[in-house]
Amino acid sequence: MKRYSLFLCALAIGLMGLGQSWTKQYDRVDACNCGLALVEKNGKFGYVSEQGKLLVSLVYDEAMAFSEDRAAVMVGGKWGFIDAKGNEFVKPQYTEVFSFHDGLAVVGKGEDYGFVDMTGKTVIPLQFTNARSFGNGIAPVCNQKGFWGYIDKNGREVIAFRFSYAASFADGLGRVLLNGKWFAIDKEGKLSKEE
Repeated sequence: MKRYSLFLCALAIGLMGLGQSWTKQYDRVDACNCGLALVEKNGKFGYVSEQGKLLVSLVYDEAMAFSEDRAAVMVGGKWGFIDAKGNEFVKPQYTEVFSFHDGLAVVGKGEDYGFVDMTGKTVIPLQFTNARSFGNGIAPVCNQKGFWGYIDKNGREVIAFRFSYAASFADGLGRVLLNGKWFAIDKEGKLSKEE
């Protein structure tokens, strides 16, 4: 029985290796997101299916994993976005971008940050000095005076700009830095001291 179990283990390991042998042709293979895996070879990035079929050619200088069926890609030092079929729906033009969350992505040009939607349309103008991703329907942004607060998807202030730093919401809470101390914050702006 023991010999039979060892044989099955060895067979399973061998089959797993055969199933992923395509990975050896790349210098880097990330986990699959949205059915696509980010791959890199010789300093160029593209995307493959879970079975290893190349779906988006290795033409990008840098790239991020897919999130919400969209991925950020860089060419010539500028970032843009592609969809899951490899179609470029935001031409590379930004100096910094974040992945899509809650249907919007942070984009930045120099010191100005805003948000684009899933079609690439700028829906919140590049008017902030910094920003983080949406979570639970709101996003932390930094105003021209250097204070962080939270906005909704229409760009309206929902939690006042008074923090030294603010992080994206997850599971109903965000994190903020106020007077040198970290606090958890809820969507109504109520603070609770972190332990």
